[in-house]
Amino acid sequence: MSYRPNPRPTTPPASTPPRRSRPAGLRAALLTGAVSTLLAVAVAGPAAAADAGTPGSSTAGSTRTATTGKARLTTAVLDLDHPALAPQVRGKDVPYDTASIIKVDILATLLLQAQDAGRGLTQQELTWATAMIEHSDNDAASALWRRIGQAPGLEAANKRLGLSSTVGGAAGRWGLTQTTATDQIRLLHAVFADGGTSSASGSALTEASRTYIRTLMTRVATGQSWGVSAASDAGWALKNGWLQRTTTGLWDINSVGEVTSGTHHYLVAVLSDGNTSMAGGIAAVERAARTAVSSAQAAG
Repeated sequence: MSYRPNPRPTTPPASTPPRRSRPAGLRAALLTGAVSTLLAVAVAGPAAAADAGTPGSSTAGSTRTATTGKARLTTAVLDLDHPALAPQVRGKDVPYDTASIIKVDILATLLLQAQDAGRGLTQQELTWATAMIEHSDNDAASALWRRIGQAPGLEAANKRLGLSSTVGGAAGRWGLTQTTATDQIRLLHAVFADGGTSSASGSALTEASRTYIRTLMTRVATGQSWGVSAASDAGWALKNGWLQRTTTGLWDINSVGEVTSGTHHYLVAVLSDGNTSMAGGIAAVERAARTAVSSAQAAG
């Protein structure tokens, strides 16, 4: 089945060519770093410590030994070139905290609201969007969370985007939004299903909006390009989330995006929690992504 590659704009705001592979030495640099800072706004309170923009600073709970627990992990994968649009799911399709993968949903909601208003994004919104997706900047995410109307705005947009099991975090706690792997595939489908493919289903987002989101997801900061990209042998676009719970010291590690493997394009969502370390969680997520795509290839 033919597939028209996702268009990549050649003019601002996304003129930089997409990354195609991770630089050598990335894994060593990433896994030696502790992560982030406790956000008073984004995931305030004792429930969680959220991922900040770079894996270089320490969390409030990082000096605590993680409580031993059993990690959970769920994967979902959809072959965009396959006529059957049912995603393959491994593990229980139950809700997980999003951490920063919610930032894709925040941007999709902002763009949908701007479309409804018949306007483009302001320069400030473009600046926030770039920082939020490419660098996982939490201050930018908090600003846009307020701009979209927080959880009610997100959930209203999600109904139009086809999501059915995502509940926005209370007040400013966008990182504690709950979602499922299949809902993340629905969101990715709304962003990546191209108008020229048989898998397109009439996304509420315009082609320009979808292209903008996709482009930012190909330009994530070098230290954040782990995750579902491990299943790719060519192009990828992704957003990751990492969050250490202050009550247990355990980690939520999530990764969502599109990968190219062989001649096919796959949407992949891997959600996990209960990981005893960030490094261990990343390794588990990457193994799961590779397994999910290999399984989809065998089935296709």
